[in-house]
Amino acid sequence: MNRSHLEHLVARAIGEGILPPDAALPAEEARPWPVVMLTAFGAWLAAIPLIAIFFIAFGGVLDRGAGPFIVGIPILIITIVLLRKRTLPLFVEQMLIPAFAAGTVILAWGLIDNLPLRVAAALFACLACALAVAINRSWLRVLLGVAACVAFMLALMPKHGFQNGFNYWVAIDIALLVWIAARLFGRAAVLDSLANGWGVALLIGLALHAGMTFLLGAQLGSSDDHTWRTMLQPWDSVARTGSVLATVVAASLLAGRWPTLRATWAALAVPVLLGLSWLMPSLGGSLLILAVSISLGNWRLGTAAGVAAAWIVGAFYYQANYPLQTKSAWLLAAGMLLGIIAALALRGQTTAPAATGTGPAVRRSRFGFALCLLAVLAVVNVGIWQKETLIAQGRPIFVELAPVDPRSLMQGDYMRLRFRLPAELNGDTVTENMPRRAHVVARVDTRGIATLQRRDAGTALAPDEMSIELTPFRSGWSIASDGWYFKEGDAARWERARYGEFRVDATGRALLVGMRGPDLAPL
Repeated sequence: MNRSHLEHLVARAIGEGILPPDAALPAEEARPWPVVMLTAFGAWLAAIPLIAIFFIAFGGVLDRGAGPFIVGIPILIITIVLLRKRTLPLFVEQMLIPAFAAGTVILAWGLIDNLPLRVAAALFACLACALAVAINRSWLRVLLGVAACVAFMLALMPKHGFQNGFNYWVAIDIALLVWIAARLFGRAAVLDSLANGWGVALLIGLALHAGMTFLLGAQLGSSDDHTWRTMLQPWDSVARTGSVLATVVAASLLAGRWPTLRATWAALAVPVLLGLSWLMPSLGGSLLILAVSISLGNWRLGTAAGVAAAWIVGAFYYQANYPLQTKSAWLLAAGMLLGIIAALALRGQTTAPAATGTGPAVRRSRFGFALCLLAVLAVVNVGIWQKETLIAQGRPIFVELAPVDPRSLMQGDYMRLRFRLPAELNGDTVTENMPRRAHVVARVDTRGIATLQRRDAGTALAPDEMSIELTPFRSGWSIASDGWYFKEGDAARWERARYGEFRVDATGRALLVGMRGPDLAPL
């Protein structure tokens, strides 16, 4: 509960005679955020070397059975006692934060090192909740809520649980039920902050379950692996049914909270959301968190839930269950229906006085909407301009292909590609620790065919050589992309592809613009 909400409650209590006229909230200590940031920066710079020296000195103790508990528990007790003091210099407070984090990590390490993972995770979830009660910093309670939720889910999943999509779904749904119970029946301030962190962890988990959202994977230069989220029947239908039920509960909560949402237009929107929730098993949970949060006045978490829901809808583009054309048609139909429903809702509103449509709040909201729209258009158009510039001015080259799968039905029709790379850059060498980009030296002949020779070590290139940027994918290193998408029914045309056609700029950044057949014949 924020301060403005508390001030509103105090004003109402004074108006109804519950509190005396001079009642007021305690004054908050004025700490300008630039001062806090600079002080925190200096404190962390001082604390991190001290913690490093401590670990070097007592590292041997931490490797022995009860060592982490002997070291971690006193650190936590001392930091919590000091942080609970009302008068504490800001610099000292900021130095205690990394010490508190170090003590928590040491205890977590001790639990994992001495106990089975699920037992350790369950105990750490309890520890995080206990620390949230003991500490008197709301933002630390939020972070502890995130940690408690993650540990709770780990405790629910069996060994290798992340390799089974249904195990993950069950864990996140049970964690969601715990969060709902805490939000609906708990009123303590400690529980409020802890539940906020728990809810943030749930939203992140739901977004991860949905996968990479639309266009983001291409911008980050990575591909998404759906195998760990795969659910076989009948569990897939169970998960989708749970998503639909969560959406029903969310709609009921909102209708009970706001009479406006009991109108006909709101009822028409429910079937559309139910259909989307069936298609996207993660959507129902995020909508339920959204409904519970805004019903309780927690607009920050409600906004985060809305962002997560948008992420999940965007991730539907990459689901391999349906052809691309089918997914596009469903999303287009849902968007049109929701647009029509929104128009009906606006027409049904009672005309307000002219002054209400030109107030400061309305002007600010319009300005914010226009600013967001301009930002989105700027990002999209800058990306388009960069691609068009590369196509128009980039050097055309052709790289020989070694297709992994000639044709696989994913996102419409899709051909997974692999280019002939030097042995030192084959797919087996790509690991999580590899850099996001690498460069390879290619020798280009008079026809523009590039033969990839070796990793670029920064040495001088021959006149017929150029540097090309590589991107790591789960399938291995590739140039710009590891797949080529084409219209359904055109598989026979693209099966004859032997070369990828690229445009490369002076920095080595490449863009796949087409495919060529034998002897560079256009397809």
